[in-house]
Amino acid sequence: MQIFTYETLRKFTQTVFLKLGCSEVHAEKAADVLLAADLRGVDSHGIARLSSYVRLWEIGRINSTPQIKIVHETPSTAVVDGDSGLGLVVAPRAMAVAIKKAEQVGTGWVAVKNSNHYGIAGYHAMQALEHDMIGMTMTNASPLVVPTFSRERMLGTNPIAVAFPAGEEPPFVADFATTTASYGKVEILQRKDSEVPIGWLQDPGGSPTQDSHAVSKGGGMLPLGGDREHGSHKGYCLGAMVDIFSAVLSGANYGPWVPPYVPFLEKKEELVGDGIGHFFGAWRVDAFRPAEEFKIHMDRWIQRFRNADPVQNDTRVLIPGDPERECEKRRRTDGIPVVEPVIRDLAGLAEKFDIPF
Repeated sequence: MQIFTYETLRKFTQTVFLKLGCSEVHAEKAADVLLAADLRGVDSHGIARLSSYVRLWEIGRINSTPQIKIVHETPSTAVVDGDSGLGLVVAPRAMAVAIKKAEQVGTGWVAVKNSNHYGIAGYHAMQALEHDMIGMTMTNASPLVVPTFSRERMLGTNPIAVAFPAGEEPPFVADFATTTASYGKVEILQRKDSEVPIGWLQDPGGSPTQDSHAVSKGGGMLPLGGDREHGSHKGYCLGAMVDIFSAVLSGANYGPWVPPYVPFLEKKEELVGDGIGHFFGAWRVDAFRPAEEFKIHMDRWIQRFRNADPVQNDTRVLIPGDPERECEKRRRTDGIPVVEPVIRDLAGLAEKFDIPF
């Protein structure tokens, strides 16, 4: 493992996106979104994914010069066609549309089709915070997840993120997959040749397994909860809801037809829509109550939960967003750790594009 400064990784990432043909503006935005994951400690969705975006560009799945446009709208809603662009670029644009509509009519709702993987969901939800708005986003993804009682992979890890502004306290930011763990965390364990905990994956026969490579061998990821006795049907429902909001509503591909992000999944010729889909929401707080009043009560909510009696004296009750915020503060100062397999990937990209690393 080596430590890199944020500025070093961001400059390298931006240069790679420029080599793909992205504009300066798009390359800068894509680098910002991708490195936000590393800053916040979500290493599975940060620079470790850079080579995957390059691979998708090489096979023609990513359009580096997309014409992102609204194809249908009402005063409070819109459908955005991402023109096969980087989801890292398409998503911030779509969230900006949702925020603009919320400014005008109180709330804004945007469904996106014809996009690609968009990085960490929390980044996009947090765009609403500076406008005294509540932000929400979700996206569907490669079919790696088995519904409860199924051996067939039908859904993605399908994350949901919601961000609430506060006053004196930091904002409440919940960002989570609807599976027991994100596939990126499985990939991290694969690189370390480590096992996964029971409840993350099942083997091709449907039995629980600790083999971190089980999915590529024909197994599947498990919904949040792991098994029926621990509520996996609820995780299945959450993932299904994300799929419908993101894709059935927008006109993107859904369920098992979502174009695969991971290389071991066979690309299906049959499609039911355009690209992958996202969904965004923005609520103007003062559409419900004065924003300052709301933030006073959010502070009170956060303080009361943060001061709940802990189970053990050496632990504390966390507010969603606490670990990521603390990690970002630390990594901006101390640097970002990058594991050797990712360093090798980055060195390979440097050689491919003849750029310094």
